[in-house]
Amino acid sequence: MSEPSPPRPPRWLSATSRPPGRTGPADDRTRADEALRRIRAGEWLVYAGDFRNARQLLVALARRLEPRPGVRPDPAEAFRRERHRRREAHLLLNRLLVPVGPGWKVGLAHAPDVAEALRDILGEPPAEGGLLPLRELLGAVGAREWRRKGVEVPALGGRVHPHHGVFAPVRGEYVELVAAELAGRDLAGRRAFDVGTGTGVLAFLAARRGASVVATDVEPRAVACARENAERLGLAAAVEVREASLFPEGRADLVLCNPPWIPADAHTPLERAVYDPGGRFLSDFLAGLPSHLAPGGEALLVLSDLAERIGLVAPGWLETAIGAAGLERVAVRSAPASHPRARDEDDPLHLARASEVTFLHVLRVAASGAAGMG
Repeated sequence: MSEPSPPRPPRWLSATSRPPGRTGPADDRTRADEALRRIRAGEWLVYAGDFRNARQLLVALARRLEPRPGVRPDPAEAFRRERHRRREAHLLLNRLLVPVGPGWKVGLAHAPDVAEALRDILGEPPAEGGLLPLRELLGAVGAREWRRKGVEVPALGGRVHPHHGVFAPVRGEYVELVAAELAGRDLAGRRAFDVGTGTGVLAFLAARRGASVVATDVEPRAVACARENAERLGLAAAVEVREASLFPEGRADLVLCNPPWIPADAHTPLERAVYDPGGRFLSDFLAGLPSHLAPGGEALLVLSDLAERIGLVAPGWLETAIGAAGLERVAVRSAPASHPRARDEDDPLHLARASEVTFLHVLRVAASGAAGMG
């Protein structure tokens, strides 16, 4: 008589973390120091007990991974340490797991109803359920609330509703810079591109000035998000959203771009809106821009100088890159950082963030390049 086959491990439900290796139990008696020791030793903890206690355990674990007070290093070293800490926190905190059953029902006492939040990011629930990092589940719940409430954008006179994994326009200075630049322009009958559209906010500013806009993003979530926001704002007829890595085909009278501004690796899908590994996105954007601008067309490139203040790029690097691409800068606007982290003295990069400036660069094809456009 053959031996029964071993039980199949629970289905892994995460969209952002690798499946667990060795798993072990945790419950309402598990202390944070013990949990962290086990997690660091390579164990994934499957929680059984009260959802509220599981959440408290996660908070306690996160607190133990925060940086300790001490002498602050120079900005470049502070950035390196902070990125390492965040990477470690992402890996370790995602090892506290909760059981999720059919219908996206969390199998813990006092668990909230998370079905809609999980459906947003993971689709329809599998019949047998499985395991999910508690941190990812809470992130989905928070993202669902962001999506429901939306973010007020004064320059639009309305709200945009970010989807899970899509960067919300909470850094208002870049939106205000573009709005101020477009205020004096009549874009009726003009074609515009918005490259890396995210929620679609810059495309909507151009559409409100009369432009016909094609907005692109490489992330399917961002494409769906921008389309939904266009519908909400009554701009679906003026803004076409496409999935593409950079430019759509053809040329435009106006090209908008607020690219990721820090040349470093992204640890999560959401971080791709901020971190550009090797600066490839910006480099490819500048290289492709001349062949996508109509004669006399302009691009509005919005970029923070934080990377330069941290020491990740050399002073004057952007001007060099613009010239190397056959472009010239014809105007510039700037605004100091107004986001909350610029005022957070506990932030490891506070000195750099407090002096951060966001610039809007108005670019054209240089005269020598324009002569060869045909």
